[in-house]
Amino acid sequence: MQKRNLSFWEIWNMSFGFLGIQFGFALQNANTSRIFETLGAQVEDIPILWIAAPVTGLIVQPIVGYFSDRTWTKLGRRRPYFLIGAILSSLALFIMPNSPTLWVAAGTLWIMDASINISMEPFRAFVGDNLPERQRTLGFSMQSFFIGIGAVVGSLLPYMFTNWFGVSNTAPEGIIPDSVKWSFYVGGVVFLLAVLWTVFKSKEYSPAELAAFDKADKAISSINDEVIDKQKNIKTQFTSGIIMAIIGLLFSGVIFYKDLTKELYILFIGLLFAGVLFIIVSQLRKNQVRNGFTIIITDMLNMPKAMKQLAWVQFFSWFALFSMWIYTTQAVTGHVFGTSDTTSELYNDSADWVTVMFTVYNGVAAAVAFLLPVLARRTSNKFTHLLALCAGGLGLISIYFLSDKVGLLLAMVGVGIAWASILSIPYAMLSGSLPSNKMGYYMGVFNFFIVIPQIVAATILGFLVKEFFGNEPIYALLIGGFSMILAGFLTLRVQTQRKINISEQN
Repeated sequence: MQKRNLSFWEIWNMSFGFLGIQFGFALQNANTSRIFETLGAQVEDIPILWIAAPVTGLIVQPIVGYFSDRTWTKLGRRRPYFLIGAILSSLALFIMPNSPTLWVAAGTLWIMDASINISMEPFRAFVGDNLPERQRTLGFSMQSFFIGIGAVVGSLLPYMFTNWFGVSNTAPEGIIPDSVKWSFYVGGVVFLLAVLWTVFKSKEYSPAELAAFDKADKAISSINDEVIDKQKNIKTQFTSGIIMAIIGLLFSGVIFYKDLTKELYILFIGLLFAGVLFIIVSQLRKNQVRNGFTIIITDMLNMPKAMKQLAWVQFFSWFALFSMWIYTTQAVTGHVFGTSDTTSELYNDSADWVTVMFTVYNGVAAAVAFLLPVLARRTSNKFTHLLALCAGGLGLISIYFLSDKVGLLLAMVGVGIAWASILSIPYAMLSGSLPSNKMGYYMGVFNFFIVIPQIVAATILGFLVKEFFGNEPIYALLIGGFSMILAGFLTLRVQTQRKINISEQN
């Protein structure tokens, strides 16, 4: 028994909700700092307020994935989470630009990010559930297409309202401009409608059908919880927890006594917390306690080999991306155009050009999304990802040598190719190595390798630029470029497990 091939429009329908999700993310990413500053946040406080987003994803996605693996309703397995997340996200998008105080805005960001994650996480597993392995690269590439479109339009909405419709982009002190408010309103509506389209235009296989597909597959079978408990020694879990807790505690002490950047606490207190959870769960398992909590924590030790190898690819890929998002404005204004005077026309023109550069790479990602599956079919997913990441890495490195606006846009073409691949190829490679009864959970855990490099980049890069590169942000982009190329070559060592269909056997 095999999953049938879906038509192009069926894959379109099941991915369309990602357009709304990316609208929400684009509005959040482009405007949240502006909202915080308008409501009185100091520049140095903004990173702490922003840390809500990655931490929320770190917590929410594995939990949502675990429960979505075990859900079956009239709406199906994943679609109830799409719908609940979309309703909550849309409400948060309406509330956010009307926040009366800074802390209301910060709290709304937490709620909004958690809600977006509730919708987004099952979408990755949705592709693995519904598509045969030979179509998954296309499925994830379709998501990349909608991510690119949503990012371009969502990011430009305030500009469009101001320059196309004459909506004011200024307001009295402490008030969010109307252009931002209307952008969030439109984003809330688009988010809900796009997800509703996927909810009502898509179907899902039942748990019984998915189990039958696993049984028909001779190369990989569904992993049950009893087998996992036997595979991993409780003592290993306990020892791992002790090591993580000690490292987290020691480095947290160093951060306190050396008065290092506060964002580092997130990384090492998080490690301490994870270690404590491992210790607690190891003792619960020792006493034969078995529940959702122990399964969620224990399964982190049982990641498939391909997932562990892809974790390194993801880490260096996303480290590069975050270096770009954090430092491109300073690198372009200072290194390429030679100004640091924030009141000058040259500085502001250069900073505006960075928004154009980011629009270009998102547009390129949408444009090439459907070319990646074609290349992958003729070569392999690994080779395709290697080429894309090398293109992105060279694009970032080239900024060091450029001195004109057109050259900067060409550099973003390489980044756009890499971005399209990062959003699709690793998930296609991973889904073929995951059991269907844990697809949602492991897709959620895979998000760790996006969040952790974000925290590392936000904390380590500033130290490196200050101590070793004379406060020249362009070197952060060089580090990011080489990091992305390293990720490309690490892709070659990923050992994906190819599923063998019965029809292919002799």
